[in-house]
Amino acid sequence: MGVDVLLGLQWGDEGKGKIVDYLSNKYDVVARFQGGPNAGHTLEFEGIKHVLHQVPSGVFHEHITNVIGNGVVLDPIIFKQEAEKLHQYNIDLTKNLVISDKAQIIVPTHKLLDQAYEKAKGDQKIGSTLKGIGPTYQDKIGRSGLRAGDIVLDDFEEKYTELKEKHKTILDFYQFDYSSVLKQMEADFKEGIAYLKQFSIRNTEYLINNAIKEGKSVLAEGAQGSMLDVDYGTYPFVTSSNTTVAGACTGLGISPSSVNKVFGIFKAYCTRVGGGPFPTELFDEDGKRLQDIGREFGATTGRARRCGWIDLPALKYAIMLSGVTELYMMKADVLNSFNKIKACVGYKLKNGETVSELPYSLYEIEEPIYEEIKGWGNELSVVEKFEDFPQEVNSYIDYLEEKLEVSINLVSIGPDRSETIMKNNILV
Repeated sequence: MGVDVLLGLQWGDEGKGKIVDYLSNKYDVVARFQGGPNAGHTLEFEGIKHVLHQVPSGVFHEHITNVIGNGVVLDPIIFKQEAEKLHQYNIDLTKNLVISDKAQIIVPTHKLLDQAYEKAKGDQKIGSTLKGIGPTYQDKIGRSGLRAGDIVLDDFEEKYTELKEKHKTILDFYQFDYSSVLKQMEADFKEGIAYLKQFSIRNTEYLINNAIKEGKSVLAEGAQGSMLDVDYGTYPFVTSSNTTVAGACTGLGISPSSVNKVFGIFKAYCTRVGGGPFPTELFDEDGKRLQDIGREFGATTGRARRCGWIDLPALKYAIMLSGVTELYMMKADVLNSFNKIKACVGYKLKNGETVSELPYSLYEIEEPIYEEIKGWGNELSVVEKFEDFPQEVNSYIDYLEEKLEVSINLVSIGPDRSETIMKNNILV
């Protein structure tokens, strides 16, 4: 059956957690392939609202094997907190979660380095979540990081101390004072490592590839969004991993030929958190309405998200990079009160040129070029199937499908699992 991959197509926060949870019933394995505790996947169902950070979004389904892949960077402190919070739902992660022995470990000094680097950037800071993600990936590429498989080895403490001392030298160079916090962080880290040892830590490449051979269904879950990809996003205002479909292959140890469907998730409008260029950002009342109605505040950081109209050139770029086979539109209900909707179809550059493709730097853009679409001005809470959508919603879907050349097979009309409309009951 191969692996289906679920990706965010914008700057993250598209609603991936909700859709993984919604789709999970048809899968045997759900696997996270990149990112770390900087992700916040919000799930709402049956009166429950829960935010996951490192744990795959299939954990609320007992039959699923959940995998934290080798492409993930894992914080033992946050992982322990996250796992213990799931106890209130009678979920014991030791029974249905497997961790790659090659997943990189976030150590306390990674977080301190994150703070030091961000502080040193001053006005040029990228808006890091300060979770230690970037420095951990740096050590991975620099071949000096610690991996989950190391925690059971006799020389783990020695390796940890060596890495910590290296980090302290860098922190001293940046004149960053860590003396008051490191001791407590290390105590929490040691508790987290001890907790982590309860779990199955193994070569998950074999687990996933054997599942594929046995005809089991696998869903690969990404974090962040395509426009934050370290290679293809709005560099340097990006995350530290590959958020496109290629990241699923390297982050889980599967071949490209194993990839089946690619689900691309996007909001009916657009948001961005942190620094960096955002061509369609709105600074007017419409932007404020999108933020307020959409409850656009980060699930991990609580930071207000910047809001704007949908950016079709950026979406088409993300679709192209990952070979997206079907689209899922989120938060259509946020546009309920808008009588007019705008969609960016190109850019006017500062040199006067007009383009429909992304320039090397989005800072080259003077202004977006918009087309206007009639809004629906109606509540969508009564909608139960595609056929129930107001004509204006269908027109918006048709418009996007024509521009993006990919079918929109799902529309989310609210945060709850039940507020999800699938075209032609495809999942049944």
